[in-house]
Amino acid sequence: MRISIVFIFLGLFTYAQQTYIQCGKIFDSKKGVLMSESTIIVENEKIIDIKKGFLTSEIPTDKIIDLKSKYVLPGLIDMHVHLEGETDPKRYLKKYTENEADRAYSSVKYAERTLLAGFTTVRDLGGTGVNVSLRNAINSGDVIGPRIYTSEKSLGTTGGHADPTNGSSRKLMGNPGPKEGVVNSVDDAKKAVRQRYKNGADCIKITATGGVLSVAKSGQNPQFTFEEIKAVVETANDYGMHVAAHAHGDEGMYRAVLAGVKTIEHGTLMSERTMDLMKKKNSFLVPTITAGKQVEEKAKIPGYYPDIIVPKALAIGPKIQSTFGKAYKRGVPISFGTDAGVFPHGLNAKEFIYMVEAGMPEKECIQSATITNAKILQKEDLLGQIASGYYADIIATDNNPLDDISALQNIVFVMKNGQVYKSVQ
Repeated sequence: MRISIVFIFLGLFTYAQQTYIQCGKIFDSKKGVLMSESTIIVENEKIIDIKKGFLTSEIPTDKIIDLKSKYVLPGLIDMHVHLEGETDPKRYLKKYTENEADRAYSSVKYAERTLLAGFTTVRDLGGTGVNVSLRNAINSGDVIGPRIYTSEKSLGTTGGHADPTNGSSRKLMGNPGPKEGVVNSVDDAKKAVRQRYKNGADCIKITATGGVLSVAKSGQNPQFTFEEIKAVVETANDYGMHVAAHAHGDEGMYRAVLAGVKTIEHGTLMSERTMDLMKKKNSFLVPTITAGKQVEEKAKIPGYYPDIIVPKALAIGPKIQSTFGKAYKRGVPISFGTDAGVFPHGLNAKEFIYMVEAGMPEKECIQSATITNAKILQKEDLLGQIASGYYADIIATDNNPLDDISALQNIVFVMKNGQVYKSVQ
């Protein structure tokens, strides 16, 4: 009798440590198919097992999450966000009026909005360093938000897309260098990467070409030499980091791919030559179609952007989606990323709609935002799948995203690291 009581007690203790999620359909991101009627068993921050059918026997009801009518997926991964800010016609003035503390407070709401939209992991590609503190605050449990992998400050050249003094008066320009993320030589490139590592970066971002939203004339010219990019990549690899390259113009992105960058952001004017090199080098295109559409739309509003930006936005924005379609059809590896912050945070899933419009099947779109991005982050054994041993990053929607990808714009359940942040109403 005493032994039986002990076993019952141990059984209840086990249940008390576990959560049972009853799922109508689960998206198997590895196979790209839906699995029917399963129960995910979560213990602490990880998935420990998945059982067929709905487990109920002897499980306390407060340990069961009912998603029997839902479509359940791994938490989504967005590889290009900017959580420190958001589109705003006063953005260029705020550069001189805001403090880092102001950005930090804003970033908290953007992070929470992103997580509740179903994006449990993001790569933040450029800010002032607040993104590092935000990552740490989320990891420590002080702030609600997605798991962040950040590049800290983007690297640019003097007058280039990521020069922090563009648009300043000459009295304020000074002469920023590697410490501020400005590179003008191979030695600068090495030092700038090491400074990012020192500042807490997880990866490196360079601006291989001009950009749309910088206060500078060109949105597409190459801005790093091949030798500088190669020095960035080699140094980053020494420190266990991969490199992302912002690029609109073809020559700059070709140099970046040839030098070994892992991802090309935007890729607007990509040639077939560069597409073929990306396939050979296993370099991924992060399309950011939503951002392209947003800047085109806002450029038509008088005064929204400085005058120097408007022609770039109207020329570059409309081309991103069609280039993505060509690249996908040619076999370029695709990584899901949106450039959220250029448009309002939390609307990241709109990108899926534009990807499908351009010819990428729904299941491949979802895979690009799960297993593909997990591999790029070198976390393929922890992220991007609903499987035993993986982090319990689990989301759900009412409708089948394989039939209608817009279903991912209405996420009804969010769990990250085994903790529920949005419950089914």
